[in-house]
Amino acid sequence: MLAEVLIFVPSIARFRADYLMQRLEKAQIASLALLTTDETIAPDLEKELLTNAEVFNVVLRRDEVRQLVLSSPIPSEIAATYDLRLSGPWELIRNAIEVMINPENRVIRVIGNPVQQAGLLIEITMETGPLRRAMIDYGIRILVLSALISAVTAVLLFISVQTMIVGPIRRVVRHMLAYAEAPEDARRVIAPSAGVEELRMAEEALEQMQRQLTGALKQKERLAQLGGAVAKISHDLRNILTTAQLFADRIEDSADPIVARSAPKLVNSITRAVNLCESTLAFGKAEEPPPRLDRFAIRPLLEDVAEGEGLSSEGEVNCLIDAPPGLILRADSEQLLRVIDNLVRNARQAIEATGKGGTIELAAGEDESEWWIRVGDTGPGLPEKAKEHLFEAFQGNARKGGTGLGLVIAAELVRGHGGKLELTRSDEEGTEFLIRLPKQLDEIS
Repeated sequence: MLAEVLIFVPSIARFRADYLMQRLEKAQIASLALLTTDETIAPDLEKELLTNAEVFNVVLRRDEVRQLVLSSPIPSEIAATYDLRLSGPWELIRNAIEVMINPENRVIRVIGNPVQQAGLLIEITMETGPLRRAMIDYGIRILVLSALISAVTAVLLFISVQTMIVGPIRRVVRHMLAYAEAPEDARRVIAPSAGVEELRMAEEALEQMQRQLTGALKQKERLAQLGGAVAKISHDLRNILTTAQLFADRIEDSADPIVARSAPKLVNSITRAVNLCESTLAFGKAEEPPPRLDRFAIRPLLEDVAEGEGLSSEGEVNCLIDAPPGLILRADSEQLLRVIDNLVRNARQAIEATGKGGTIELAAGEDESEWWIRVGDTGPGLPEKAKEHLFEAFQGNARKGGTGLGLVIAAELVRGHGGKLELTRSDEEGTEFLIRLPKQLDEIS
């Protein structure tokens, strides 16, 4: 619309100026034909000359003499005078708009310069009715042409958009729908081919995401199959090891000193094997019940964990507890005990592996939004590989023979409370874990 206005209005103004210039030229030609003879022309011929020029009067000024060359009766008073010699673009536009919006047939005076320097000026009187009809006819032709150009442009634009944008987008959608039906099928991964740079970047990103997802699904499927096999083996192996554990308990009572010394090591080895099978089965089931939230004091729970692991304030691996006696938490006490017990056991085993003594610190506190429990030790710290895969099953084990399931299960139990288990420090001076439990669970609106 703006382009139409910027084109149409100046075109109409220029058409009006050209129309008036043509009337001046015709009037000049008619007046020059009269000036070539010294005789007086007949009234009929004068009327014919004025009719052909479409004017009422013609005044030609030559040699500073204003001369009325041709004249006829004027049907009404002159409504306005327009001097084309002094009219600028804005005045031409304003005058053209006045003619278009005023349907009255008025008589106007037009002044201009004669062509071919045939005088100083030429002046005519004429009606605005024919001018307005010519301007309307010209405007209709301009609008029709503009509409035709707009229609052709719209068709070309539609074809361009369909070819360059809509078509590639539909192709991407078809690939996404086909891929969603069978994401494991690598043949359904999109091959980027869009000509538009932005769409091609989107296709390349989609291709990368699909390949990663396809690879992850294949890996998950293999892990699921492997997990099922491991679960079956662990179940049968646990039964076998349980029987072996019963016999190992009897061996401890043997009178043979060599057997008596070897029996505890055998019992410990079998116990670790049973615990490994049970942890593997528990992780494979992925059936941890939701936490049963209740209020309880945290310090007695920390003391139970330390006592269960055989820790004291005077042993080789001593335990320090820093928790207010009146600190009350809202959580599942059984699950929280499992989490803290797992962290304490890992800390104790890490210190014992050094062959030196050490300290395990258990602390608890709260602020306005959450409760926190800190489990720290003075052990050797975690290896870099263990830090990278700390909460990944079968990959985050920090000691030889470990499975890495303990921390995975512990983190899962904490997440079930809406909290977070994170490693805050691990270096040559020791390791520290922090459990965060929110006081108010986020509500889904």
